[in-house]
Formats: sequence, C-alpha cells, structure tokens
Amino acid sequence: MSLPLLTRLDARDRALFTRVAVNVRRTPRACDAWMMISHLGGARATIGMCVLSAALPWVTFRLAWRALLVLAASHLLVQIVKRFAVRERPHTRLSFDALITVPDRFSFPSGHSCAAMSVAAVFAGAFPWCAPIVLTVALGVGLSRVVLGVHYPGDVVVGQVIALITALIAGYLV
Repeated sequence: MSLPLLTRLDARDRALFTRVAVNVRRTPRACDAWMMISHLGGARATIGMCVLSAALPWVTFRLAWRALLVLAASHLLVQIVKRFAVRERPHTRLSFDALITVPDRFSFPSGHSCAAMSVAAVFAGAFPWCAPIVLTVALGVGLSRVVLGVHYPGDVVVGQVIALITALIAGYLV
C-alpha cells in the first residue's frame, strides 16, 4: 500500500469516528449502557465466558478450550500489531474525551472488539442457532468502543477480522 492510500484511509476513519462519536446520545444512562456493552469484550468477561461455558451441558470441554485458544491467539496478534502500528487513540489525536478508561496508548486494532468476536465466532460456529445473538453482541462491543471514544471504526473492523481469521484457522487446527 502506498502512503497516500493509508493517509486517505486514516482521514476517512477519523471522519467516520467523528460522525459516530459526536452524534450518539451522551446521556448518563446511555453512557452506562455503552460501558456495560464494552466490558463484554474485556478480559474478565471473555475469559469468564469461555471457562463458565464448560459447565453448560451442551458445551464440551474441547469447545471451551478452543474458545480460550482462539481468544489467546487473537489477543497475542492484536498486541503485536498494536506495537508495530502505534496509532494514537482518538482522545489523544482529536482532543476528544474518552468516556471510559483507556486501557493503553495504542488504538489499532481494537482488543476488546477482537476478544468479543473471537469468542462469539467459536460459539457461533459450534451452535448456529445462537449465531445471530452472539455475533450481534460482538458487533455491539465494537460499536461501543467507537461511541465511547477509545477506537476508530477501522480499529474495530481490523480487530474483528483478526478474530475471525484466528477462529477460522483454529477450526481447522484444533
């Protein structure tokens, strides 16, 4: 990719971020709801979902282990990419207040979006009947990261793509 292409993509990503983050309702109740959704992509929630799923009668230990493996592998990839991309977060670059605690300095790609999508992809693949629910929640986590001002839309999309690719590979390897 050429630098002008990356510059144009970055400009469009910032413009879309501004449209989404500024035009969403910012009432205390709405912010609380977005924060709750966002926390579903955090480490406690995603690891907890994987571990607790093994207690469900229709989830095998192997499936729970696969979800944990995909979660760990995708998280590792996200952290590697973050350290090479070093993209500043919106609140730093655009003087936009983040509405939630910022986990680290780097924005690209979104770890919360990746984590939520990696767990959702494994369970959606195993249980197609729950796919619309778990994938909608994962997409909601991604949107919440933009609305709360900690990620650009492109960060979210790339994080979710990393999760889907990791889940696809694990489906063939595990």
